[in-house]
Amino acid sequence: MSPLFHCTIFLLFTIFTHATSSPPDPPPFKTYIFRVDSSSKPSIFPTHYHWYTSSEFTQTPSSILHIYDTVFHGFSASVTPEEYDSVSKHPSVLASFEDRKRELHTTRSPQFVGLRNQRGLWSDSDYGSDVIVGVFDTGIWPERRSFSDLNLGPVPKRWKGVCQVGVKFTEKNCNRKIIGARYFLKGHESASGGFGIGFGGAINDTVEFRSARDADGHGTHTASTAAGRYVFKASMAGYASGIAKGVAPKARLAIYKVCWKNSGCFDSDILAAFDAAVNDGVDVISISIGGGDGISSPYYLDPIAIGAYGAVSRGVFVSSSAGNDGPNGMSVTNLAPWITTVGAGTIDRNFPAEVVLGDGRQLAGVSLYAGPAISGKKYPLIYPGKSGVLSASLCMENALDATAVRGKIVICDRGSSPRVAKGLVVKKAGGVGMILSNGVTNGEGLVGDAHLIPACSVGSDEGDKIKAYAATGRGTATINFKGTVLGIKPAPVVASFSGRGPNGMNPEILKPDLIAPGVNILAAWTDAVGPTGLDSDSRKTEFNILSGTSMSCPHVSGAAALLKSAHPDWSPAAIKSAIMTTASTVNKQLEPMTDESTGNATTPYDFGAGHLNLDLAMDPGLVYDLTNEDYVSFLCSIGYGAKTIQVITRSPAACPMRRKPVPENLNYPSIAALFSTGKKGVLRKTLIRRVRNVGDVNSVYTVKVQAPKGVTVSVRPAKLVFSDKVRELSYYVNVKIDGTSVVMGDSGAVFGSLSWVDGKHVVRSPLVVTQLDPL
Repeated sequence: MSPLFHCTIFLLFTIFTHATSSPPDPPPFKTYIFRVDSSSKPSIFPTHYHWYTSSEFTQTPSSILHIYDTVFHGFSASVTPEEYDSVSKHPSVLASFEDRKRELHTTRSPQFVGLRNQRGLWSDSDYGSDVIVGVFDTGIWPERRSFSDLNLGPVPKRWKGVCQVGVKFTEKNCNRKIIGARYFLKGHESASGGFGIGFGGAINDTVEFRSARDADGHGTHTASTAAGRYVFKASMAGYASGIAKGVAPKARLAIYKVCWKNSGCFDSDILAAFDAAVNDGVDVISISIGGGDGISSPYYLDPIAIGAYGAVSRGVFVSSSAGNDGPNGMSVTNLAPWITTVGAGTIDRNFPAEVVLGDGRQLAGVSLYAGPAISGKKYPLIYPGKSGVLSASLCMENALDATAVRGKIVICDRGSSPRVAKGLVVKKAGGVGMILSNGVTNGEGLVGDAHLIPACSVGSDEGDKIKAYAATGRGTATINFKGTVLGIKPAPVVASFSGRGPNGMNPEILKPDLIAPGVNILAAWTDAVGPTGLDSDSRKTEFNILSGTSMSCPHVSGAAALLKSAHPDWSPAAIKSAIMTTASTVNKQLEPMTDESTGNATTPYDFGAGHLNLDLAMDPGLVYDLTNEDYVSFLCSIGYGAKTIQVITRSPAACPMRRKPVPENLNYPSIAALFSTGKKGVLRKTLIRRVRNVGDVNSVYTVKVQAPKGVTVSVRPAKLVFSDKVRELSYYVNVKIDGTSVVMGDSGAVFGSLSWVDGKHVVRSPLVVTQLDPL
């Protein structure tokens, strides 16, 4: 067992010595994370563990789960309400928060983002050689070809991690590619078991592995997307055939299993993984996890934000998914400015299918179905939702009338249950096929699924047409499957599910930061489950095709690994800047990007700085860098006090008493000016940015401004002159609006851009002007 994890099992003695034929109900334990001012530890205690478990500290014994001492100082424990009151009142406890469950946000894409063999960023970074990417997810299936260590050099000497042994996972499962693996489940077991550790919790040993081995598939997929090796003759049941590879094929992988099949991921375990990963020596952390309730917590109550700060402050780049609750506004998650937050876009590959109606109409859809086809024969159509029963329209378990659907193609509405599970319900009821129809929320955004029966997903408009035709009582249809098609136009478009801005915590910081490929991504898969992930799916596949911001996040993690290899002295903020300021705002046809759900034009609230474009990120010209002091100043600017900031940063902060910092002045690669709707007349703001020259020494940049509609923007100076003595310069952005006449869009914002141009580079920042009601 790793020395990072300690526990006390005093509860065993208490429970068993009071055992009777009718044991008393267990006390109402809950898991909390306690942030402690570690500097106040009395010298009589040799370690923080001894202090935390002493009566001097806790007054009553507590079941310690994790001790945190790298990115965070404190511990997590399963406690009764009385114990919580005692611990939280200790003078050294700065903050406490209840453990929370998180959810996972669930190849041609390297070429699509601009990577080319033997040239450009792949060549200049040696394909990410020796950079260590830590993946926080569901583990890994180490036998996959994507994780071969053939022709890789020795493990980097700076690596301090371990290969943790567990169920069906030995030290031999690590190699020169997978250089470390750990698993974290104490928080999970405590939250679900009631008695704390030692009682098994809710880990289902019949479907899970108490080890870093992946029983879900999600972690294997994200790890190979970020850093999978070249694999020839890759496909998923014949779909997307070709050569599979990750964004950084030579990068090393460190696996941190924090999520468990069908059970989510708990904050206390995630925070422990951050602690371990930074201690182990990772360079990049990829975490495709977010709030399961769709609500973002303040940074000082968000262990992902706290753990990420601890990592970034020590030079580790952290990439996270933006969430899958789009296209609703303000649905983006993982909002902390030190995290690189990644939304999802499509690539130019699709898996088309079509529904052919009995009247001859052909309606387009998508599918990854690979079983016996039904094309050529038409079957009766039925829409169970015609009855008005919601569960029937959604094809929920036991909701279909077998007599009514037997031998028919069933139309099911999307929502409430997994898409592939609906097909299984149809199959059990005797249906021969399924048409999965989007609702208004999802619009025309489609993702392919490896259905267990002949099935096709269609957009909202096509679904309405099919339902109307079925309502005649004479409707028939068949489904044709067309395999893999390349060169789809337009691409990229913003995925309908991708989390959208504005930033609900601090609108002054644009989120998401950018988008990357996240629709129909081919990557490695586990042998523990079939491609649908359903227990009844016994199919085995080396690769699977998935969609989600979970898939876009590791693209940026891999990109960061490449840039870290090529520029080892760059900070996480400099790497983020290079990726953002070179991102593309147009599709491959050089037209403005559109929204998959509506077909309409998109804004930075949808795509941030734009779509990942690694053709240019290697040489961005200028970068916007950030220090720990900059982040502290930002936290001061949003009203956090010294003790609150210490919860995040581990050190007390001294915020200026007179001249309060302005959140818009955080030296971010995007620029957002926030005005109150409560003020009328002419309103002005002056923002400041600083840039560092990482290109030619003697460079001269000229500003180019595309002002948002109705907004006046001026920049001074309008020219930046760099030399061997002048590597860094600041500039001011003056923003002026007429609060009585400027017309904001539907989102309450207008959009433009600010670029610095030297004839070779275009260093572009999105410019957002927002009016909000005063709080």
